[in-house]
Amino acid sequence: MAQFFSIHPDNPQPRLIKQAAEMLRNGAVIVYPTDSGYAIGCHLDDKEAVARIRHIRGLDEKHLMTLVCRDLSELAHYARVDNAQFRLLKNNTPGSYTFILEATKEVPRRLQHPKRSTIGLRIPDHPVALALLEELGEPLLSSTLILPGGDQPLTDVAEIREHLEKLVELVIEGGIVGGESTTVIDLTSDAPVLVRRGKGPIAHLGIEE
Repeated sequence: MAQFFSIHPDNPQPRLIKQAAEMLRNGAVIVYPTDSGYAIGCHLDDKEAVARIRHIRGLDEKHLMTLVCRDLSELAHYARVDNAQFRLLKNNTPGSYTFILEATKEVPRRLQHPKRSTIGLRIPDHPVALALLEELGEPLLSSTLILPGGDQPLTDVAEIREHLEKLVELVIEGGIVGGESTTVIDLTSDAPVLVRRGKGPIAHLGIEE
C-alpha cells in the first residue's frame, strides 16, 4: 500500500522531502507533482523500478523516459549543449518543456534513443519537484502520469491513489497542478523542431512544426 504525503506546494516540508528522497534511493516508484501534471518517477539507475513504471503506463522499451533535472548545470552534465542551445534553455527553464538533446556518456545506453543517442530532459517549475531533486542530488527518471487508454496527465490525487495505491510506494500531493503534458522540443537539428505541442508556449521560439 502506497504511503501518502501532502506537501505544501510553495513551502515544501523538509522532513517529508527527505523521506521521499530516501525512498527513491531505496528503490521506490513515486508519483509527484510538476508544473504540467503529476509524474511517475524513480532513481536513475534502478532497472527494476523503470520496468515497473513501463508496466504501469503500458509503455514498451522503445518509449523514452525523461531525466528531470534541478537546474541547467545538472542538465548539462547529461546532455551536450552548445552556446545557442544553452541560451534557449536558459530562457525557457524552469518550465513545461522537455528538450531532446544529445546524451553524454553519463547517461546509461539503455536510457538513450537506440539509433540517435539522444535523451529527453526537463527542469520543472514546481517547488515540490525542485525540492525533491535538490535533496536527491541527481535527476529523477520520470514519465508523465498518463494511464493506459488516457491522453492527458492525471491531476486528481484521489483518482491517482485509487488506481496506483498498490503499484507505487509513494504518492505526493502538491496542490493544484496543470493537466497538460509538456511541450517537447528537439534541439538536435540546426533549428528547434516541435515534437509535441503541450503546455509550454512556442510562439517566441521560432520553431519548425
